[in-house]
Amino acid sequence: MSQNLPNMLENTIAKIREMVDVNSVIGNPITTPDGVTIIPVSKVSVGFGGGGSDFANKNPNAELPFGGGVGGGVKVSPIAFLIVKDGTVRMLPVASAPSTTPERIVEMIPDLLDKVSAFLDKKNAEKAE
Repeated sequence: MSQNLPNMLENTIAKIREMVDVNSVIGNPITTPDGVTIIPVSKVSVGFGGGGSDFANKNPNAELPFGGGVGGGVKVSPIAFLIVKDGTVRMLPVASAPSTTPERIVEMIPDLLDKVSAFLDKKNAEKAE
């Protein structure tokens, strides 16, 4: 069996390590002029795979020819920001867009409740006058 495939996988993993480090998950802090520190937080997804084969050779004493390939990918998605101000830390999530109708409906409920509450408050204020 050829040693080419393990070498190709090792090289691919090394390249992925070069692309992704701890700063990909917890980003470098950003300090604003008013003293607020913002720290980005991301989710990192990594995938890779490969395959190969030794081919038959007419000469039994020669090394078998090898054919193969390896591929990999990295996806970095922002998920939140840590906001540090006056010794207090707050997490500000990055909202992803709803992808299904039920998700859209659930997302609209708080706004709808606020509007109904404001409408009822307005009606009660009119009755009191």
